[in-house]
Amino acid sequence: MYSKYPSLVNIYESDEHASSAVLETPLRKDAFKIDDDLKIELIEKNFKEIMHILGLDLNDDSLKDTPRRVAKMYVKEFFSGLNPESKPSVTLFENKYKFNQMVVERDITLYSTCEHHFVPIIGKAHVAYFSSGKVIGLSKLNRIVQYYAKRPQVQERLTMQIAAELKELLQTEDIAVIIDADHLCVSSRGIQDVNSSTFTSSFNGRFNNSETKNEFFNYVFSRKANS
Repeated sequence: MYSKYPSLVNIYESDEHASSAVLETPLRKDAFKIDDDLKIELIEKNFKEIMHILGLDLNDDSLKDTPRRVAKMYVKEFFSGLNPESKPSVTLFENKYKFNQMVVERDITLYSTCEHHFVPIIGKAHVAYFSSGKVIGLSKLNRIVQYYAKRPQVQERLTMQIAAELKELLQTEDIAVIIDADHLCVSSRGIQDVNSSTFTSSFNGRFNNSETKNEFFNYVFSRKANS
């Protein structure tokens, strides 16, 4: 393990990384003492009660299986990123071509859930890095984004979690992450602004250089500007 960048799992479990506390997804210490099957059973029972309180007829053919469907969706899909066992396995490869320019994966589709209202966050993530001697399979960048997205989130934390994970895996500070997302807590309730989106970024190492940052921006946004 590259000790300069402790894994996020270790950050969650240790008080020694106070500066990294902002990266934590708020979890109880006993979060994984019950298995997924029991979680689904308990969520189904409680969601059934919510539907009953709302006045819905759970004997209706369209509604009777909804509590079970929601419970399975929460545990196995929407919030699967809470479970460390869902973390993608990543293999690095030697940069045998000695490629020393920026590697960019843009327009990674992102579905997450606002932890304040439990409604969707829908957007795109763009990530970039300079190799420190290792390269990562491109699909793994997508999987890392999805792993941290599949949990209750705020966009700022999500951006930093992805950046921290890539720093550790690729053993480099030269990491950039941009997320541009629509929050349904803004568009479908409250102010109901359907036109705004939220933009967050994490620039590290060489990406703090203005020329490098502008090059990244050009890769990410040039097609949009010309479309």
